[in-house]
Amino acid sequence: RENFIHLCNPHLEKMKEDILYHFALGTGTHDFPALFGDVKFVCVGGSPSRMKSFIAYIAEELGLASPGGDYPNICAGTDRYAMYKVGPVLSVSHGMGIPSISIMLHELIKLLHHAKCSNITIIRIGTSGGIGLEPGSVVITRQSVDATFKPQFEQVILGKTVIRSTNLDEQLARELMQCSKEINQFNTVIGNTMCTLDFYEGQGRLDGAICLYNEEEKLQYLKEAYDSGVRNIEMESSVFAAMCNVSGVKGAVVCVTLLNRLEGDQISSSHDVLVEYQQRPQKLVGYFIKKSLGKV
Repeated sequence: RENFIHLCNPHLEKMKEDILYHFALGTGTHDFPALFGDVKFVCVGGSPSRMKSFIAYIAEELGLASPGGDYPNICAGTDRYAMYKVGPVLSVSHGMGIPSISIMLHELIKLLHHAKCSNITIIRIGTSGGIGLEPGSVVITRQSVDATFKPQFEQVILGKTVIRSTNLDEQLARELMQCSKEINQFNTVIGNTMCTLDFYEGQGRLDGAICLYNEEEKLQYLKEAYDSGVRNIEMESSVFAAMCNVSGVKGAVVCVTLLNRLEGDQISSSHDVLVEYQQRPQKLVGYFIKKSLGKV
């Protein structure tokens, strides 16, 4: 059954042209079905360079690598986001934090709709701080929770508070977990992910420019998070889950933990170790895509 992108905006039907400003793309200047109509998997992550390395990796895995390994940035007309494509896979950067990924997702979901894409799976791959996990562990998000451990995304729209669900697709999470078992290269768990509004105070760090609490209070908070089911902390999953739900898109969040926050705040692993950690979500999602396409 074809499952098309659902746009919750009747105003778009009245527009002669839709300009995706932050992508430097538009329905009046680009043939979206021709450019993107075959997309089935969209992988998003914070860093443009990481998403370029992912598309090169998935191209090799799918046997679609181009001569010289050159993958042009589809959004070269802007410096806000980067976008790369190979076969049925689209790789897009989203920057850091809820506002940045929210803007990207609005335009990405419209792009997929204009391209008449169906049966889309969107997966955020990234890094996070772990709670009670060894560094390098991968967390597949069951649901995103806010800083009070509630599974919701709260936004003020026209002066009124709107609350949306942040549950993610359970079946997709189970499939990703099964893929990790088949790879059997690193520790992977399914757990809740806490999404915060910043990197320092919002995550209970002691090393920011401002900190008006002590280490005991910090550890008590993180242990409460762990007891509520939280296994990692990042800054994008809540709005990602909420927008996937409203748009009827299967979504997943797969993040590697760079440290155990119960043991410290600063990321002190060597560059080479961090690079290897960051490749783990790519390996898991790459294997999932290959398996979904019958190439495993």
